[in-house]
Amino acid sequence: MTTSRPDGLPVDGGASAVAVDLTPLVRRAALAPSRADQVAAQLSEVIAKLRPGERLGTKNELRERTGVSVGTFNETLRILQSQGQIELRRGPHGGLFVAERSPMAQLGHAVLQLDTNAASVTEAMDIRDVLDPLLIQDAIEHHSSHHLALMREQLDHMAAAVRDDDGIAFLHANWQLHAVIADVSPRPILKAFYVSLLNLIEQHTIAIASDRAERPLAGFHQKRYRVHVQLVDAIASGDVRAAGRVLHKHNAGIARPES
Repeated sequence: MTTSRPDGLPVDGGASAVAVDLTPLVRRAALAPSRADQVAAQLSEVIAKLRPGERLGTKNELRERTGVSVGTFNETLRILQSQGQIELRRGPHGGLFVAERSPMAQLGHAVLQLDTNAASVTEAMDIRDVLDPLLIQDAIEHHSSHHLALMREQLDHMAAAVRDDDGIAFLHANWQLHAVIADVSPRPILKAFYVSLLNLIEQHTIAIASDRAERPLAGFHQKRYRVHVQLVDAIASGDVRAAGRVLHKHNAGIARPES
């Protein structure tokens, strides 16, 4: 017999899958270059409403509901597994299940479940600005050639987005660059909290940018691109003072959402 959860998701009894309509997921995923990231973000919203140990379904069942390719869905699963959100169980009653959440994962979920209104996004941006110097310092001290290559790769994506005047692609590459910089840090709590803030801000910014997609912003994006190139150059050279100056310029150039 089918019952309804308090959050409105229909659930079959026993170990059967949660019946979730993920049609909007595919439409929203198309806004960004990486569909796997977008699908993972939307599935995270579903997972956050469930209890640890609840069954999501088989891989095939979930892939059919998302409507994405096998490759994209496998990448989505890799993202969710790396975040400790799901676990795969073998056997006749196996499938994908909600993982037990560590305190760090719970922190990330708590941030993502905040209402993305102007006040909460502004607060998230203010906190991010306070954390930026710590992460830039860590990036200067602990970066490797591999980290720098990943940063340059995102800069290439930003440059391509500027050429194409693609605001959504630019925003996605911009936030991905900051996630790469944060990943250099040896402090897991700082990284997890910072990336959760980025995800919150990105969700809001992508939604706003999508509503205003007809407005060309190539000039603004060109300036933002140059600032990020300078930031990566400062990290690569180990110049703490230069990085501080560029970071001040970077954060001063970001407008806060209107209330």
